[in-house]
Amino acid sequence: MRPEAVMIFAAGLGTRMGALTRERPKPLIEVAGKPLLGHALALARDAGIGRIVVNVHAHAGMMRDWLASEAPDVQVSDEPDLLETGGGLKRALPLLGDGPVLTLNSDMVWGGRNPLTRLIEAWDAARMDGLLSLLPRADALSHSGAGDFELAPVGRIARRGAGFVYAGAGIIEPSALDGFDGKFSLNPVWDGMLARGRLHGIVHAGPWVDVGRPEGIALAEAALAE
Repeated sequence: MRPEAVMIFAAGLGTRMGALTRERPKPLIEVAGKPLLGHALALARDAGIGRIVVNVHAHAGMMRDWLASEAPDVQVSDEPDLLETGGGLKRALPLLGDGPVLTLNSDMVWGGRNPLTRLIEAWDAARMDGLLSLLPRADALSHSGAGDFELAPVGRIARRGAGFVYAGAGIIEPSALDGFDGKFSLNPVWDGMLARGRLHGIVHAGPWVDVGRPEGIALAEAALAE
């Protein structure tokens, strides 16, 4: 079944942005004249995704106002309490419909071919419960953490490791969230898929910038200019 819905994660506090997020949410920080959330929505629309859900928490009223003005077709999932990625996704499932769901972090800027399109083309429900867009650690601009996964030659994620960074986009079979409740990260969900041999990855070919800190803004604008 082709994924027909995308969950855009936009509820975080954005504390690493410092003063920039005191009076506005991180997804509305502009990169190259467009809010980060606008870049994420453009990817979803370009990939032909008909159902788009955005979760909100920090500066929720400002987020709702922007979406009502700029993207009135987008559905909003309120999070009065932060639930992390897994909990936020599970809360939004009634809005996302049936079948596999695309997920997208709102604080990444992508160049090259649309990562959501590539994920949709590579999705194989018979073999996968999860498919992640990955990037070689050396190519992950402005990313401060270590790598996350190691890939097997056939595209299956073989183990946790330092070779590839999770780039912030993926597809997940919602039934993989069964047994998880409340506030939880997607990491233990992925670990369960990994143990079952049903977590796969594809490598993004093109520029990518993590805009989680102020210095990421200039790097992202330079990458887009190229």
